[in-house]
Amino acid sequence: MFFQIKSYLNFLWKSKNEHAVHSPFVFNLLTKCFYDKKTKTEYQVLKNYRKSILENKSFIDVTDFGAGSKVFKSNNRQVSKIVQTAGISSKRAELLFRVTNYFQPENVLEIGTSLGLATSALSLGNPKAKVVTIEGCPLTSSIAQEHLQHFECDNVENVVSEFGSFLISEELQSSIFDLIYFDGNHSKKATLDYFEVLLPTINNNSVWIFDDIHWSADMEDAWEIIKKHPKVKVTIDTFQWGFVFFRYEQPKEHFIIRT
Repeated sequence: MFFQIKSYLNFLWKSKNEHAVHSPFVFNLLTKCFYDKKTKTEYQVLKNYRKSILENKSFIDVTDFGAGSKVFKSNNRQVSKIVQTAGISSKRAELLFRVTNYFQPENVLEIGTSLGLATSALSLGNPKAKVVTIEGCPLTSSIAQEHLQHFECDNVENVVSEFGSFLISEELQSSIFDLIYFDGNHSKKATLDYFEVLLPTINNNSVWIFDDIHWSADMEDAWEIIKKHPKVKVTIDTFQWGFVFFRYEQPKEHFIIRT
């Protein structure tokens, strides 16, 4: 916890808003997406989804839930408690919706479904997209799938699999993803392994979002390595999330932005 507080204070010291950004691409992203304060009808759906999960008092075995950073001490956890401990916040869900809506990706990959809170934002952001979401825990995946179907997120394909084996599958390696949301394992090695194995799936406009880039010293190291990769052109650090863009035509630039 002390590490995260220190990192956040450092982030606040270095971070800026749209007025200090000279890149037209990033400026438009900030003003038209990140800082868009207009109410969206989909926000109510996201709120209702969260409320439905919070009302779920059943217990599931979460022995391996959140591998890499958010491991629970007890094997059995109440679904409603998992949302409070490990689920994406309402504010972040709305931002993820706006990002998806802004870029309109056709093919989306999520590593780490959990209970589907982020998945619903990805789905609603572009209902015409195909959203593939991977979860290692069958029970968690079944709960997410049930709620996603209830809220008519019909463009989601739920996959139950160990992340590493699925990511190297021939079918996935031959795919192109316009947006990938990484929230499956918060360790340096896993993050960098996923980064490298998924590089063949990018196009010029691909957007990658890494969760918890300041969770630990190892995750900060992973983020610095990703920023320096020759294929990475633009990155945005919003403290909790790290955005990565591969726009070949742009100079290499890194931004630390308050949201």
